Amino acid sequence: MNNIYLPHIATIKKVEPQTPDTALISIVMDDLDIANQFNYLPGQFALLSVFGVGECPISFTSSPTYIGAPLQFCIRGIGKVTKAIVSLYEGEKIGIRGPFGNGFPIEQIEGKNLLFVAGGIGLIPLRSLINYVLDNRNDYNEIEIIYGAKSPADLCFKEELKNWNKDANVYLTVDKGDKNWKEYVGFVPQILENINPTHKDKVAFICGPPIMIKIVIDTLRKMEYPDNHIITTLEMKMKCGVGKCGRCNIENKYICIDGPVFTVEELKRLLWTG
Repeated sequence: MNNIYLPHIATIKKVEPQTPDTALISIVMDDLDIANQFNYLPGQFALLSVFGVGECPISFTSSPTYIGAPLQFCIRGIGKVTKAIVSLYEGEKIGIRGPFGNGFPIEQIEGKNLLFVAGGIGLIPLRSLINYVLDNRNDYNEIEIIYGAKSPADLCFKEELKNWNKDANVYLTVDKGDKNWKEYVGFVPQILENINPTHKDKVAFICGPPIMIKIVIDTLRKMEYPDNHIITTLEMKMKCGVGKCGRCNIENKYICIDGPVFTVEELKRLLWTG
């Protein structure tokens, strides 16, 4: 039985740079029995540890539909632990425990139109769900993806974005383009307003910087998206993963246990200013 309090040893199989400070890490658990018991949902997270450095919560970016494939985490090296993780090489060891938190409501959104709105590394947790629904494409209707970053170099999963365009409508934007950029230029909320995707039988998923999430939620509500059809993931301030440290509590909720996935309807019951 998988013990979520016990770090399991895993081997790094691949390190793929995505942006100047972000890398996609693929890992495989050393114990095959534990690996076969390890089940997760899009939207959940794990705690990754570098021995002698520390541990931090990271969302899954791989999809559970890839049975037997390595677990994937896309990490920006900005803190002590994340810098240590992205500095590891293929073949080195890492600790993993989990999964933790709730996931996206994959069963409730079957048969619906889906909208994904991501900014910067906010695409990382949404990628898990996007690939999940694309791998089960017949279970979902129209799929739209709006993704933006500061510059073309800051876009994650560049090749994958091209493949998503085969089964979804993908809109890309950057704050500032270069001479080769031919997509939108502007902030994500502005592009969302320009595209003006209908709210009819549609569920919207958002992830990005906190200010972007706030503005996108306000924009979607103006477009008459109901609060229970706007879903975001809040990952700020999580640490222990099990509601013991108290760092991520909002009122009587803990993001690491009751989230990190919330509908706006749920957030309105907490200290939410939207």
